[in-house]
Amino acid sequence: MTTGFSHVSAPTRYAEANGVRYAHRRFGGGTGTPLLFLQHFRGGLDHWDPAVTDGLAAHREVILLNNAGVASSTGETPDMFDTMADNAAQFVDALGLARVDVLGLSIGGAVAQELALRRPELVRRLIIAGFKPRAGEVEGTAPDMIEVATRNEVPTLGDFLYLFFEPSETSQAAGRAFWERRHRRTVDVDPLTTKETMVAQLTAMEEWAQQRGERYSELARITAPTLVVNGRRDIMIPTINSYILAQHIPNAQLVLYPDSGHGSIFQYPDLFVSQAARFLDAEHPFT
Repeated sequence: MTTGFSHVSAPTRYAEANGVRYAHRRFGGGTGTPLLFLQHFRGGLDHWDPAVTDGLAAHREVILLNNAGVASSTGETPDMFDTMADNAAQFVDALGLARVDVLGLSIGGAVAQELALRRPELVRRLIIAGFKPRAGEVEGTAPDMIEVATRNEVPTLGDFLYLFFEPSETSQAAGRAFWERRHRRTVDVDPLTTKETMVAQLTAMEEWAQQRGERYSELARITAPTLVVNGRRDIMIPTINSYILAQHIPNAQLVLYPDSGHGSIFQYPDLFVSQAARFLDAEHPFT
């Protein structure tokens, strides 16, 4: 167990697997299955919301992971999500864990899907926040989304407010509150992700847009109970994709939050934590 630590105090640890030193942080406690967090585009250990991570750590261990080549992890960032999923599985194996729950945010949601498909025995429950299935819908994506997401070496508050939150006064205020929480950690801060990581992740997104076989058919092979979460108007990954995931994954439930977008779990951290915890803790999550 890793009780006694929180999001701002948990030390960065390293686990080696297949020649890569994976930077990660573990904290929380209780009897719940460990919950593995898979991060968004250009994100690292310090881009999570402490209100979410600490909230979910109340009854289970949470594990924040930098995949290969990301920030403080060694190696090269893969340019395919299935390779990132294999890396995540090797990392979990290196920790000696037989089973985990998985929360994938944004592109972490693609890695989570691939992990559930490639290693179904490893994934007990799955949460996909703000992402799409392979060859998902693009109509509704902001035309300047990629330009804004990549234009600054260090993503700014303005970038996040535009991409992750609605333009409403309430959503923008929630975005600024998230930004303040996200920067509370001042010791052992994770280094920035590199341009090489950004390019590799963009390539992975391009590959993910390509159809393999019958569209959406692989979702039927996801056996883990799945909670799909998004905001009502996601301009990065159009919200219709969350409907598609919930329709095609056999045992899935969809939650949409009002007045919110890509960063809905950061806009409604307390509500998300309560719903996610109930989903993770229930013996039969949808009964």
